[in-house]
Amino acid sequence: MQPSSRPSSSRRVTMTDVARAAGVSPMTVSYTYNRPDRVSEESRAKVLDAAATLGYPGPDPSARSLRYGATQTLGVVLGEHLTYAFDDPQAVAFLAGVAEVCAERGYGLQIVPTGTGDGDRDRVVGAAVDAYVVWTTTADDPILEAARSTRRAVVVHGGPSLEGATLIGIDNHAAAREVGAAVFETARRPAVLSLPVDRQRETFLAPGLDPTVVAYPVTRDRLAGYRDAADARGIAWSDVLVGVCRTNDPGDARSVMRQMLDVAPDIDAVAAMSDQLAVGALEAIPGTVRISGWDDSDAARERELTTVAQSLREQGVACATAALGDPAPDHRDAWRVVRRASTEALGY
Repeated sequence: MQPSSRPSSSRRVTMTDVARAAGVSPMTVSYTYNRPDRVSEESRAKVLDAAATLGYPGPDPSARSLRYGATQTLGVVLGEHLTYAFDDPQAVAFLAGVAEVCAERGYGLQIVPTGTGDGDRDRVVGAAVDAYVVWTTTADDPILEAARSTRRAVVVHGGPSLEGATLIGIDNHAAAREVGAAVFETARRPAVLSLPVDRQRETFLAPGLDPTVVAYPVTRDRLAGYRDAADARGIAWSDVLVGVCRTNDPGDARSVMRQMLDVAPDIDAVAAMSDQLAVGALEAIPGTVRISGWDDSDAARERELTTVAQSLREQGVACATAALGDPAPDHRDAWRVVRRASTEALGY
């Protein structure tokens, strides 16, 4: 690119500037961001390369408002397969909280599923919404920068923190430390049943998994809390087997728990990162093994699970209201440990 093609730093880079630098029409630039299915891969690559070089963040939100009118729509960037929004109990509760606010304020709700490939950024940037609520993801997820580049309000649930965005969630580290103390209270061979550690979502077993290598902030903080609980009991973290599940699904948990018992049949306590994972583990472990869950769902109450109580619905409400301009409430201490029969000394 010739130096003369770069616009003066005193004005905002425009779509026309990008088109000139990329050697395409302004309509091709517009389609790249708003109708990517109508642009060839070659032209799209030229546009995005020129945009990155010039520092073009995407279409001006004010122009979108003129084109669409007031969208009166809130976008939830899910980071999961679309069916997750309807299958996972905690995602359902969270989205119900967001929907409650939308209904009260006359807003529509658009779910923007990502995690499917190269089209994620275009899907986020092209969403006709006034603000975004982003379901917990990793710091390297390109959808975060995509959402921020639109200059619309961004609220992230659970993490990571993002400059210019609002973060809402509980103190997962402190909660895991407390529930870990309950489940590891008499343990000699404790174990952890973990949510995915990164966007690759691989299943694996690892003794003493280092929390600092975990990409998902929620998983990382819970793992660090369990490690603190083990340390407080004098249990070497390197002796604690961690089984990582691909999804928050009882079937995955059952399979991983069986693999863990094959490796360490003397496991006598399991800290599961969700009630769903705990339910799956219960189908694989003997009744004398202590176990805890997370979320205080109906399943936890039915099975007498010790668990961390939090309200994903209330957190959904908080994320939606913050995205629409209200002050962000502090939810860091909005949790408590509920002790039930699953962590009694003799099992249940």
